[in-house]
Amino acid sequence: MLNLKKALLALSCSVLATSAYAQAQQVSDGVVKIGILNDQSGVYADFGGKYSVEAAKMAVADFGGKVLGAPIEIISADHQNKPDIASSIARQWYDTEKVDSIMELTTSSVALAVQGLSKEKKKINMVTGAATTDLTGKQCSPYGFHWAYDTHALAVGTGGALVDNGGKKWFFLTADYAFGYSLEGETSKYVKSKGGQVLGSVRHPLSANDFSSFLLQAQSSGADVVGLANAGLDTANAIKQASEFGITQSGQRLAGLLFTLAEVHGLGLKAAQGLTLTEGWYWDQNDENRAFAKRFMEKTGRMPNMIHTGTYSAVSQYLKAIQKAGTDATEPVAKALHEMPVQDILTKNGKVLPNGRMVYDMYLFQVKKPEESKSEWDMYKQLATVPGDQAYTALAESGCALTQ
Repeated sequence: MLNLKKALLALSCSVLATSAYAQAQQVSDGVVKIGILNDQSGVYADFGGKYSVEAAKMAVADFGGKVLGAPIEIISADHQNKPDIASSIARQWYDTEKVDSIMELTTSSVALAVQGLSKEKKKINMVTGAATTDLTGKQCSPYGFHWAYDTHALAVGTGGALVDNGGKKWFFLTADYAFGYSLEGETSKYVKSKGGQVLGSVRHPLSANDFSSFLLQAQSSGADVVGLANAGLDTANAIKQASEFGITQSGQRLAGLLFTLAEVHGLGLKAAQGLTLTEGWYWDQNDENRAFAKRFMEKTGRMPNMIHTGTYSAVSQYLKAIQKAGTDATEPVAKALHEMPVQDILTKNGKVLPNGRMVYDMYLFQVKKPEESKSEWDMYKQLATVPGDQAYTALAESGCALTQ
């Protein structure tokens, strides 16, 4: 009897080992490797940066560290906000380091370049840090996915709220590259659709230090609202200098069209108070968010914004798609990503459209006054929910050839 039990146990172990080996064989190179490519030293370093890398690692740990029996590895690099550098890194990752998917991709010009390369290489990319709607519009890809937010969602949220509250005349300070053009364009279109008008705009270089000449043009425009079609330290610096010029004191309103918790914290409530902004997630909305944020804080020393949480979600969903597909091969995983609902810490009602746009609810917030804040990171009061189907461009209007 004892020998029979030993034999059955040995057989069971053999079957399990064979099953695990067979499962792992469905994973190319025996490992699932995900690259987080973003700005880790420049104007968007707090916006995403090394904190997005940590969010990706949290997602892997929460998934169990393996998928289909194969280990999951996160690698990262700083693209310095330069498309040529980003493309070079991505090409090396795909060709030499056998990276299966690239994610985050802060900076729209970078994201568009890497998505183009990923399409050529038939590799999945998931963008959480860049904003341009071209990613799911005229430059969409069957392997490209846009998570967390985009310029249309920001325009509908922040732009719509300000027009509804009397901000009819707009002037834009715009970052001089793809993201800025897209954000200005989407917001302008939405402002005009609600009966507002755009009086003009001025473009500034990425990582500008002196906004004085741009702000003087905005001040003299007679606009009700100065729309900041920039992000990261550029937005923070523009807000600081606008205060020095007395722009808000004279009655003009500033619209931080892409401003997240990271930048509000860096700027401080005294300078940022009263700003209206749109994000897809906030740490103090419910108990689940607070618990996640506490874990993130323990690892990074800060609360997450929608980019960090979006990166966690994108990595998690990619791993779920591999599990569902039974392989890490691009075509079946992309199919699974398009089919699966998104239900995680970022959202409970997310869906992926055929053009790769992940649609979920966005939120309109106002930055608290210093006296309203109860703790260091208590910075927002929620004004409204923007349903996903309103926040994002309708599929038929996206301009993506995949939908025709």
